[in-house]
Amino acid sequence: MRRLACVGIVFSICLTAMADDWPQWRGPNRDGVWRERGIVRKFPKEGLRREWTVPIGAGYSGPAVADDYVYVTDRIVEPEQKERVHCVDLINGKKLWSFEYPCAYSNIGYSAGPRACPLVDDSNVYVLGAMGHLHCLDAITGTKIWSRDLQKDFKIRMPAWGIAAAPLLWRDLLILQIGGAKGACIIALDKESGEEEWRALNDRACYASPIMIEQAGRPTVLVWTGDSVAALDPKDGDVRWRYPWAPRNMPIGVATPVVNGDRVFLTSFYDGALMLRIKPDEFGYDVLWHRVGRSENDTDGLHSIISTPVFEGNYIYGVDSYGQLRCLDASNGDRIWEDQTAVPKARWSTIHFVKYRDRYFLFNERGELIIARLSPEGFHEIDRTKIIDPTRDQLARRDGVCWSHPAFAEQCIIARNDNELVCVSLED
Repeated sequence: MRRLACVGIVFSICLTAMADDWPQWRGPNRDGVWRERGIVRKFPKEGLRREWTVPIGAGYSGPAVADDYVYVTDRIVEPEQKERVHCVDLINGKKLWSFEYPCAYSNIGYSAGPRACPLVDDSNVYVLGAMGHLHCLDAITGTKIWSRDLQKDFKIRMPAWGIAAAPLLWRDLLILQIGGAKGACIIALDKESGEEEWRALNDRACYASPIMIEQAGRPTVLVWTGDSVAALDPKDGDVRWRYPWAPRNMPIGVATPVVNGDRVFLTSFYDGALMLRIKPDEFGYDVLWHRVGRSENDTDGLHSIISTPVFEGNYIYGVDSYGQLRCLDASNGDRIWEDQTAVPKARWSTIHFVKYRDRYFLFNERGELIIARLSPEGFHEIDRTKIIDPTRDQLARRDGVCWSHPAFAEQCIIARNDNELVCVSLED
């Protein structure tokens, strides 16, 4: 019987999960790096092989993959509004089980479906819906182990676009950004029972997923909320430091903070680019620089909306407010170059970056997969192919979009739109 690889999220060491799994947001190490071997360097002339396709409903959440199982969430509105979780066999595309629950969306924009990527831990899968419904399911059978209505239990001050930050697992704790009242912006629940272990910060929520870092030799939860960037003790939620960063318009942070050594980079659609230095031997920080333009059309640094950037060496690569692929000097935020060929220019135009060895896979919102090299010298496109069609439920403009982050596992890319989940081979 197949068992799921254990996911233990620790910043500084390799995980025990299989290298060819993608069991959570941005992969095994939550860093957007694919470490599998035997992957194409260019696409074959005859095109990539589609292994299978499965019909699903609409949703923004990307799939998670563990031990040959694929997990994805979606939403239906007829005959009633429901959020659903599906488990699909990675080998043959057979749908193994589905779990659904009533979920009426109210007072949130962009109603296509759940946002947060599922998280797989051993024999459990954790799924978080747009209205704050949290479920722990048996990953093999889909049986409910426990659930919480976080909006009811924590009096969530609902973000404009619903709950989106992917859950983070640390030891026996499930850590979530929900924007709850009475100091419950960030909460930690016991992963086996769902009981509250701690809460922290009275901030509004944003949409950025928390990550684990190491500071002063100790594991630390780094969170970007709707009002600040903060470091928390994962054991009890104690605030080790907090940098106030209230938005000038509205909480809109989506991109995950990216870390390189002792530096943390953040990017926001309205509030530009921020670089913090994490003090290595004590709990504290320094603000290195902040670059913000006059407007969303006249930007400085990097004003990203959905895309999490790449931080490599002393350079940052990311997508600006209208799809401009940019390279920044990490020391001061100066622009090195800009390119508009990776994705068409449009408001909120998006690319998801996944590093593979000496190059990157770029999945853009047109459903195209690009193999490229990124360097201070420029954007070098090696090859490009279509993986899946954009659809209009996620965005009813420009013939639709593909905004969901794909998974990379078992020498394949697994991607979704509002109609189907597809598996395409990338085996060399």
